[in-house]
Amino acid sequence: MLNVSTHNSQQNQQLIGTTDWNVIETEFHPTQLHHKETVFTLGNGLLGVRGTFEEGYSQDFPATLIHGVYDDVTITHTELVNCPNWLPLVVKVAGKSPTKTLRERFCMDSGKILKYERRLDLRLGLISRDVRWRSPSGHTLDFHFERFTSLADQHVLAIRAQITSVDFEGEITVEAGFDSEPDTKGVKHWRTLNQGGIDQIIWLNSQTLHSDIQLGMAAKLVVDGDETRPVGIENASSSPTLTTTFELYPGKTATVEKIVTLFTSRETEIPIAAALQRLAHEPRYTTLLAAHIAAWDQMWQDSDIIIEGDRLAQLSVRYNLFQLLAVTPRHDSRVSIAPKTLSGFAYSGHIFWDTEIFILPFLTLTQPALARNLLTYRYHTLPGARRKAQEAGYQGAMFAWESATTGDEVTPRWVPAPNGELIRIWCGDIEVHITADVAYAVLHYWQTTNDDDWMRDYGAEIILDTAVFWESRVQWNQERHSYDILDVIGPDENHDRVDNNAFTNLMVQWHLQSALALWDWLKQAYPETSAQLGQKLNLTTERLHRWVEIQQRLFVNEDAQTGLIEQFEGFFQLEEINFADYEPRSKSLQGLLGIEATSQKQILKQPDVLMLLYLMRDRYDYNTLVTNWDYYNQRTDHSYGSSLGPAIHAILACDLNQPTEAYTHFLRSALVDLEDVRLNAAEGIHAASAGGVWQAVVFGFGGIRMTQFGPVACPNLPPNWTRLKFRLQWRNEWYDFDLQAETELKVPALADTYSKISEVIFDLDEVLTDS
Repeated sequence: MLNVSTHNSQQNQQLIGTTDWNVIETEFHPTQLHHKETVFTLGNGLLGVRGTFEEGYSQDFPATLIHGVYDDVTITHTELVNCPNWLPLVVKVAGKSPTKTLRERFCMDSGKILKYERRLDLRLGLISRDVRWRSPSGHTLDFHFERFTSLADQHVLAIRAQITSVDFEGEITVEAGFDSEPDTKGVKHWRTLNQGGIDQIIWLNSQTLHSDIQLGMAAKLVVDGDETRPVGIENASSSPTLTTTFELYPGKTATVEKIVTLFTSRETEIPIAAALQRLAHEPRYTTLLAAHIAAWDQMWQDSDIIIEGDRLAQLSVRYNLFQLLAVTPRHDSRVSIAPKTLSGFAYSGHIFWDTEIFILPFLTLTQPALARNLLTYRYHTLPGARRKAQEAGYQGAMFAWESATTGDEVTPRWVPAPNGELIRIWCGDIEVHITADVAYAVLHYWQTTNDDDWMRDYGAEIILDTAVFWESRVQWNQERHSYDILDVIGPDENHDRVDNNAFTNLMVQWHLQSALALWDWLKQAYPETSAQLGQKLNLTTERLHRWVEIQQRLFVNEDAQTGLIEQFEGFFQLEEINFADYEPRSKSLQGLLGIEATSQKQILKQPDVLMLLYLMRDRYDYNTLVTNWDYYNQRTDHSYGSSLGPAIHAILACDLNQPTEAYTHFLRSALVDLEDVRLNAAEGIHAASAGGVWQAVVFGFGGIRMTQFGPVACPNLPPNWTRLKFRLQWRNEWYDFDLQAETELKVPALADTYSKISEVIFDLDEVLTDS
C-alpha cells in the first residue's frame, strides 16, 4: 500500500512548517510490481530510471531512458530506447551448513520478507528501501538501499547499500555490474563496442544499431569505512562485474557504494572517455548526495505548492510536480517531454501537444529558463514541420502530431489490431490543432516573461511560418461565404475526420490574430529581423491581408443567443446515450462500444469546447461557459476517456463556483499514477495530467488570472483546504500567493468577478504595442 509520511524540512520550516514529502510503500505486492515501478521513477533532466529493484525481480521492467536517444523501429518509425541498465547490485550470503557452503542471493521473491518499506522522498529526490529478509536457509539480515540520479550533475548516478546482520555470521559478497543488452518492448537496439575493467573500475561502451548514438558508462564500488578492502573484477571481457567480500556477525553493518557516470554522443564526442574521466574524479556518495539535495532544494524554492488541511492533496500535488521537474531537460534545447516522461515505453517517447498545453504553463511561471529549452526544441524542428507541410501539399510549417529528433512526422499510419487487421491512424495526417497549440505556448511564454530576445530569435519564426500553413490549409465556402477547415481531428479523438472542429478553428483564428499583432511589433522593435523573416517566409502585404480576412470569416457554429458552440459540424445530430447504462465499468466507452460505434455518438474522450473556453477564458463570458459546461460535461467520459480532461474540468468547475465537483475532477488527475485510477499507470507517468494538476491548483482553486498589472487571485478553495501557498514569476518579478480559506470569494460574487477580471485580462494587442 502507499501512504503519507511527514518529513520535517528544517531548512524550509520557517516558511512552510512541517510538510508531507514522502510516498511510502509498506507492503510489497508482486501483482503491483509494474505500477510501483512507475511510481518510484527517478530522473534528473537527462535520464529517467524506473523503480525496479537493484537486485532484480522476475518479470520486472527495468528501464533507463535518456532524452534524445532514439533508434529506428518498425511501425512507429523511431522510439526512445531502453538503455543499458546501471542498477545491478547483487548481495550473496555465504552461510555454512555441516555439509557445504551455501551461497544465497538476496531477492524479494526468495526466502521470506519480514519487514518492508520503500520510500520516495520528493524533497530530496531520493529512493530508499528497507527490508528485513530471512534467507531460505534461515539467516536474517536487514538491508537498506538508497539511490539517486544527481540533479547537480546529470551524468552521475549513485547507489548505497547497507547490510546488517541480525543473526548471521559469515561472508557476504556484493557484485555490481551492468546489463549491457536491454530490450525495448522486445526489440534490441544496442550493440556493445567494448567493455572491461581495471583498477576497481568497470566500463561499457555501446552504440545504437541504426541511429549510431554511443553511450559510455563507468562504475566503481567502494566499501564505506574500509576503503582498503579489495574490490575485484570478474568477467572483464564479457560482462564486467565489481566484487567484494567481507565478514558479518550479528549487529555488524557493512556499507557499499556504487558510483556510476554516464555520457552519450549527444553530449560529447567520445562518451566512454568522458565517463571514465568523470568517474576518476568523483567524490564519495555523501558528497554527491549533498550537492544533489541542494539542487532539488533550489527547484522546490520556486516550484513548491503548499496545501494545508488535505494531506492527500498535498502529497499528490508534490508528487506530480516532482515527476515534471525530474524529467525537464536542463542543458539541452533539442529534446522535449514525452507523454510518459522518461518512465515508460508507451507512445515511443514521441513528443505531442501535451508539453505545450499542459506542462509548459507550470514551467513558464516557475522555471522560465527550462520552459525556454522546451520551446526552443520546437524551433529546431521547424525544418521537419516544413517538410511535413510540403509533403501534404501545404505551405509554411505544419508541426508533427508525433515528433522525435528532427520534427518529421513519426505517427504510424497503420497499426495492427489484436486480430491481425490493420487500423488506419489519421492523427499524423489531420490532427492539425497541434500547430496552433505550439504557437499558443510560444505566446504565453513571451507574455509571461517579456523575453523579447528569444521571441526575436526563435519564437517569431515559429508563429509566422505556422500562420503561413493555416493560410494554405483553409478552404473557401462559397455558399456560406466563410472559410472552412475540413477533415480534421480535434482533441476529442473519439471523432475523427470531422469538419470545422470548433477547437481547431477558434485556435486558428487566435493564431492568425496573434501573428498579425506580432508582425506589427517585430517591425517596430526589430526592423532588421522583420525584413529578414519577411523575405524568408514571403510575408507580403497580400498575404497579411489574407490572414485578416481568414480570421474574420472562419466558420464556427455558435448559437448567438445561448453561446452554445457545436464541437464540429454535425455533432448535434449524433446519437445521445445515457452514461449510467454502462456503469460500472473499468474501461473507456470506446473500449466497450468500439471505435466506429463511439464515433456515431455524443461521447467525448476529451472536452474540445470546454478546453477551448479554458485556453481562451478572457474571450468568453460567464454565461457562455455555463451553457457549454451544462451540455458537454455530461457527455464526457471522465473516468476512462483522456487523462488530459479532468484537470481542465476542475478549473472550469472552480470558475463556476463548484469547488466540490472541481475537487472530484482534480483527484482524478492528482492520483492517476499514485493510485492507478485508470489502471494503466504501469505504462509510465501521465505527464500531461501532472501539468494539469498544477494548473488546476493555481488557475482553478487559486483562481489566478493574468492581468496587465500581473497575476491576481480569485480563490475558490475546496471545503477542506485551509491554506494554499505558491509562487509565480511574471516578467522577472516573483509574486507570492498565500491564500486562506477565509479569503475565499463566495457565490454570487464569483460570476461578477469572472466578468470584472475579464475586463482587465491581458490583451495581446495591448501587450504587443506596449512592448
